[in-house]
Amino acid sequence: MLKSTRVLCVVVGVLILVGGLRAAGSPPEWAYNIQPAPPPGTTPAPPARDDGSLKTLPGAAKGFTLTEIRNGFGPADWYPSDHPQMPDVVAHGRQPDVRACSLCHYPNGKGRPENAGVTGLPVEYFKKTMNDFRSGARKSAEPRKANTNVMITIAKGMTDEELNAAAEYFGSMKWTPWIKVIESQTVPKTRSQGGMYLKLEGGATEPLGRRVIEMPDDAERTETLRDPRSAFTAYVPVGSLKAGKTLVETGGNGKTERCAICHGEGLHGLGPVPPLAGRSPSYVMRQLFDIQQGARKGIWSELMLPAVKNLSEDEMMTIAAYVASMTP
Repeated sequence: MLKSTRVLCVVVGVLILVGGLRAAGSPPEWAYNIQPAPPPGTTPAPPARDDGSLKTLPGAAKGFTLTEIRNGFGPADWYPSDHPQMPDVVAHGRQPDVRACSLCHYPNGKGRPENAGVTGLPVEYFKKTMNDFRSGARKSAEPRKANTNVMITIAKGMTDEELNAAAEYFGSMKWTPWIKVIESQTVPKTRSQGGMYLKLEGGATEPLGRRVIEMPDDAERTETLRDPRSAFTAYVPVGSLKAGKTLVETGGNGKTERCAICHGEGLHGLGPVPPLAGRSPSYVMRQLFDIQQGARKGIWSELMLPAVKNLSEDEMMTIAAYVASMTP
């Protein structure tokens, strides 16, 4: 009976993970974080209503209403002195389809776990990536990842001049520490909203398992006020940093390649190849999985394929965890 059960599990390809069962080869839920559908007969809670009051943040010279903060074609810029003057496409976008880059990625380009940190990316890499979105070479392995589909629409709607301006702007700024990595057996209980995990009140915890859970240090400042100075913490499994370090630095006896060969010393980037050190582990995991599954293609993605094709999901997780812990 035990043998037949084991065979059945292999045949149907299920993996037992924290949070339930899922088919082998399907995207890891913790990295893509698709918000669950509301129970039958209910509707999702609407965003907080704008009562017209000005919201404030520490050190900000002015306040903004919730409507101004959420404006897709001119969102709040809390700290103008933290970044160069934004090109118009970054600050305002262009209606109807080109949302302001600063809405999702922030004026400082730091981004959040559900999207990408774009500050400090090589200009050539940024432009190539945007053109991959345009051509269909870059998609998500999880078709429900709605903001990837939005990004494709934005890229197709941008002019070459706007694309170049955004690439030069974000490439002119230096990536600085943004994510604290903590090895742990447990993680605060969370709810999913807007592609992020937000800590529940009460301090309850749950087993972390073989996941990385990345969450804002201050949910209100991050999710509601879109504070570009409010950072994140990533909880990673105990032992994952050592395992990831081995894979990153040695290639794991042929399982992958030494990352520094292409991404440079300390993974700070090399020419047009992007830096990885200190970047979101959720984002890094999605890219490794997307490339492995063939959802992300293009010249540079094809170069990455040999480095990821033999990696297990758990090995990719440890690489993402270790990379996030490195000093930018």
